[in-house]
Amino acid sequence: MRYIKLSSKNFGRFFKSLEAWGTLYAPVKRGCIYSFQEVHDPGEMALDYNRTMLPPKKFFFRPKEAILRLKNGRWEEEVEAEPMVLFGLHPCDIHGLKILDKVYLDEPADPYYKSRREKTLIIGISCMPDEYCFCKSLGTHFAMDGFDLFLHELPDGWLVRIGSVRGHEIAWENGELFEEVTDEDLANFKEFEEKRSKAFQKELPQEGLADMLDLAYNSPVWKKYAEICLACGNCNMVCPTCRCYEVCDRWVDAYKAVRERRYDSCFMENHGLVAGGHNFRPTRLDRFRHRYYCKSYFDPSAGYNCVGCGRCDEFCPAKIEHVKVLEEVRGSLQ
Repeated sequence: MRYIKLSSKNFGRFFKSLEAWGTLYAPVKRGCIYSFQEVHDPGEMALDYNRTMLPPKKFFFRPKEAILRLKNGRWEEEVEAEPMVLFGLHPCDIHGLKILDKVYLDEPADPYYKSRREKTLIIGISCMPDEYCFCKSLGTHFAMDGFDLFLHELPDGWLVRIGSVRGHEIAWENGELFEEVTDEDLANFKEFEEKRSKAFQKELPQEGLADMLDLAYNSPVWKKYAEICLACGNCNMVCPTCRCYEVCDRWVDAYKAVRERRYDSCFMENHGLVAGGHNFRPTRLDRFRHRYYCKSYFDPSAGYNCVGCGRCDEFCPAKIEHVKVLEEVRGSLQ
């Protein structure tokens, strides 16, 4: 991997150069939350953000989208993908996209997801954890791939890691904006990463987690929190790795219809409803427990389905904390 430096004075020109690669989206503050929005000026970005409410998966796996349209008695496929630049992704969200890639890019690949991924430039950025972050416990606090460029903040600019062919192209085309990395830059980079590593307040021990979940299936802790849970599905909506969806047909008029795909939630009662009227997760307890097994049960071939971003904790209206629930479940076995 190649390392170069982008000085603060050249950041504006660097930002403008990215417009040639597509529409720019970056974290923007909206009230008390952050959201990835289209930006036209560096001053619009809030690069010191902790997390956006909706993760960047919304650009690839959309909350709601038309996939087919019925016109003149024939279904026509809709695969729309505009060139995009996603600026300012944190390492955990980059890992989240890698998990989605395993689902949507495995054969047969999802054409909608694939076309958008192929036309999108990913630029990551360093961050500092807050009270909700536990990505360090899952090894998702640092990204070694999954990006085109990754920016680490320095006192006088950014240390830039190049992670793809497209990233090298940007560096070559804008060579006058970059400098060679000095020993002082590397020392500052190391100092920041050490400070960041010590700043994590929350930890999820992985040792024996899968065995613990097997043994604690009937733990009373599940029932305790299931009664607190509102079953609103908010945690699914904000999760960077949840990928369940439903497909429905909507008639526009007597001759036109749209087949839509939209987010689904395993907390909804009809999520487990199948033909014949059987529901394999009929109770809130079943659905609450299922989400923890989905996210925190280690799969040897794919790892965890959680990246420790903290969204499910911050945006839970019942204030249920993912790590705290697992800690109590583990404690119930003692």
